[in-house]
Amino acid sequence: MTRFGILATTAAAIIAVVLPFFLKPFGIYLISMWAVLTIAAIGLNLTLGYAGQVSMAQGAFVGIGAYTVALLTQAGCPFALAFAAAGVLCFAIGWMLGYPALRVAHHYLAFVTLAFTTLVFLVLRNEEWLTGGTYGINGILRPAFFGLSTAKPQPFYYFCLGTLAVLALATWWMLRSPWGRAFKGLRENPIRAQSLGIDTRRYTLMAFAIGAGLGGLSGALYAPLVQFIEPGSFALGLSFNLLLMVIVGGSGYFFGPFVGALVAVLLPEWMRIAEGYYLIVYAVAVMVMMAFCPSGILGLVERIRNAASRSDRAAPALRAEGAGP
Repeated sequence: MTRFGILATTAAAIIAVVLPFFLKPFGIYLISMWAVLTIAAIGLNLTLGYAGQVSMAQGAFVGIGAYTVALLTQAGCPFALAFAAAGVLCFAIGWMLGYPALRVAHHYLAFVTLAFTTLVFLVLRNEEWLTGGTYGINGILRPAFFGLSTAKPQPFYYFCLGTLAVLALATWWMLRSPWGRAFKGLRENPIRAQSLGIDTRRYTLMAFAIGAGLGGLSGALYAPLVQFIEPGSFALGLSFNLLLMVIVGGSGYFFGPFVGALVAVLLPEWMRIAEGYYLIVYAVAVMVMMAFCPSGILGLVERIRNAASRSDRAAPALRAEGAGP
């Protein structure tokens, strides 16, 4: 990481820690939602941005994780165990969903994952004996650790932020391991990666499974954050929103999901000053952003920095030419 990246990351971390002291409960709820959805977006960025596998199922995994935690905790299971169960269950389902990716790719794979999201939504809506159907599940309690409750907005935000930090560091380490290099090889040229001895079948399944597991852990935090879940919250709209976060922030950039989730969570709220037109304004803002920086916000920042760097390198040569005979 460059010096600029270290400074920017440090400044962002300090802001994330001190910001709740200056916000009202609704503001803390919004930044908590940012932390929760960033975890899901990190998982999708791993699957899409690094491994190059198109997935529209991330919202479904968030829903599976949310319902797993809600059902287990209401049955008397400790939150820590329910949290782990949500991640493991989504990891296993993601591994199985990865098998179609071994046979189809690109938009065909997108349709497969869209079908899976629809299937999960129908199960959550129709199986009332398990999920409560359209009535959902209410009264989901926030956890307590060592006698310290996270029931109030600020403690729960710090719990979400700490979880995000741990999972982000684990993902950072993984992407700089041989696994990360294998994922990038899978994205760039699967045939060449296979010729170099990379087990593309295994890494395709792992990309789906790990991304799905992170989606499940995000849902495990989403349930106690909102304290009421119902099937409509995990329909196709959530998967599209998570995809928007990855693309707007910068697909394939580690901090892309952080920036993209910030835009997707906060921008609609800022746009509410436009009253009934805020969704139109939001949609236009996203389209303009994508038209001028298709590689996302971080891609645009990188291009600006590269242009500035080239200008700095060219300046001495130009001065030398001007000083010649």
